[in-house]
Amino acid sequence: MYHTSDFDFELPNELIASHPLERRDSSRMLVVEPNKFRPSGEGNREAVAGVTDARIKDFISYLQPGDVVVFNNSRVIPARFEASGHEITLHTSVNDKDWWGLCKKFNKINVGDTLTMVDGTTLNVIDKDEESGLLLHFNCDNVFDLLNKYGKMPLPPYMKREEEVEDRDRYQTVYADPLGSMAAPTAGLHFTDELMDEIEKRGAKIVKITLHVGAGTWMPVKTENLNEHKMHSEWCCITPEQADIINNATRVIAVGTTSMRTLESAHRLVGNETKRVLPICQTTDIFITPGYKFGAVDILLTNFHLPKSTLFMLVSAFAGLTEMKAAYHHAILEKYRFFSYGDCCLLFKKEGKTNEI
Repeated sequence: MYHTSDFDFELPNELIASHPLERRDSSRMLVVEPNKFRPSGEGNREAVAGVTDARIKDFISYLQPGDVVVFNNSRVIPARFEASGHEITLHTSVNDKDWWGLCKKFNKINVGDTLTMVDGTTLNVIDKDEESGLLLHFNCDNVFDLLNKYGKMPLPPYMKREEEVEDRDRYQTVYADPLGSMAAPTAGLHFTDELMDEIEKRGAKIVKITLHVGAGTWMPVKTENLNEHKMHSEWCCITPEQADIINNATRVIAVGTTSMRTLESAHRLVGNETKRVLPICQTTDIFITPGYKFGAVDILLTNFHLPKSTLFMLVSAFAGLTEMKAAYHHAILEKYRFFSYGDCCLLFKKEGKTNEI
């Protein structure tokens, strides 16, 4: 049985990317093929069999005709704002006017309180919860219009800086469409319009599904026993037309863990049918850890993830915990850039049983 501490590793602070590179498509890409895996000695800079240093532009060379590349097209909301001196970050909508949001001074706000934004718009606190934060009712015509004027892009706290002008563009994928995320589906940040065109020229198809990134994707695991961790629900959607394309794929390449979680959530609906996915348009709280049997995805492109996070658990389930720890060790030695604005990994699914501790 795995525990949260099994997914820990040390990361030098200087490898955390606080700003994007000048060009989206200049990122490095670490290719991890678990079935070719053979680690070198600890601390050895020699090549690790099954691990290849590449660049995001090389992504095209790994594609084959018949592949389907699946992107998450959710658009990031400027979800961070101030009201009555409190910094609040929205993460989940209940309806057009009611949103859950996290607040640093959670204990100083009570149900029934009224908070006021800089333009005079008021928010009523209608509920509160230790995990989800505050449930806020916005007294305005359009919450998105309000946030576009007064909100900030919800950069992760490990960047340790305020929003800058470039973040409005760079903390957003070039294909972002429906509003709904409080964090970027960061694996997609590496793609340009030109790179998207190259995918189709290679003979692969592109499908843009949706998962609105909320607290479920990035909330830390606070329990040592993984069975005690409760994932927040996030809304996702795959249309019947998209499901048909995915089910006819030779291979499915998920761009990002949010695409992966949507695809595998749709696979759970399949039952005895010989399909990868069924259409889905609902919330998901899927929590993928080693031992999970993947049924929809063959290859995953994803950024580097935080220690002990649900995302590092997911990639360890996909490519093997031993393999991912060795790959991350190699990435640290080679000074890859980590997290949201960092470099990426192209992971091939490990065949056979996952590692057991």
